[in-house]
Amino acid sequence: MAAKIKLGNVVGLFDGISCGQVALNRAGIEYEKYYASEIDTHAIKVTQHHYPNTIQLGDICQIDEDTLPDIDLLIGGSPCQGFSMAGKRLNFNDPRSKLFFEFVRILKACNPKYFLLENVGMKQEWQDAISKELGVQPIIINSNLVSAQNRKRLYWTNIPNIAQPTDKQLFWDSVFEENAKCYHYTQKALDWLVATDKRKKRYKVYHRTDQVKMQMIEASHHKLYSNQRCFSVSDNGGLRFISPLECERLQTLPDNYTSMISNTQRYKTIGNGWTVDVIAHIFSYMGSENNED
Repeated sequence: MAAKIKLGNVVGLFDGISCGQVALNRAGIEYEKYYASEIDTHAIKVTQHHYPNTIQLGDICQIDEDTLPDIDLLIGGSPCQGFSMAGKRLNFNDPRSKLFFEFVRILKACNPKYFLLENVGMKQEWQDAISKELGVQPIIINSNLVSAQNRKRLYWTNIPNIAQPTDKQLFWDSVFEENAKCYHYTQKALDWLVATDKRKKRYKVYHRTDQVKMQMIEASHHKLYSNQRCFSVSDNGGLRFISPLECERLQTLPDNYTSMISNTQRYKTIGNGWTVDVIAHIFSYMGSENNED
């Protein structure tokens, strides 16, 4: 890995709860100013609570790239709904996924020293289209190497020499919260939910002692009747949702990082966020090109 470097301006597009800043700090990388583009007021509240000096830029579509300063690092995870295999697969016809081109617009106008774009696994032709625009092939990293959840993601970046993270062998028991305060079910209620689940896969029970990896957490996983899987865990003889704190731990965020917003918004913003330790691992290679012979 590279020796620690110091960055000037960093811009986080689709910044969410600013997992990028958490990752920079965890990787020991200093930066002068951090600019964030985000429109979710709850996510912004979390960011400004932890990083009050963050300069919020608002809607990415309204950013005039000519007004941005010189940028050392441009990062973002553009909305994935159009690409996800779990969705309607509208590709760039989904207006949310079209926002990728806003990332490209700012990337090409500002020409930062480093960039990073994250997105979900997708059809090869869509992946190739993104690679063509960015000029690099993606790196595939599964968060299960550094956390207790399976979360395979694509990372397009010009940060060089990135190797796979070392497997930390973390499992569900490593994130379990004692006496979690969240919605509890009776066994009868869960039996009914499972019996009425036509897919037979939506509900899965995790026991504290299970040496297993959690399925990928999602922004809507706590909703009973969403199209996403809804997970429950055993807890003192009962069954409950996975707690927001456990979701933070699955994303390797600091405990209670999102505690200043409602539980509903915590689930949403955490599910839409990054696995911090994956991003910190990638960032740790900035400057590694200077170590090459």
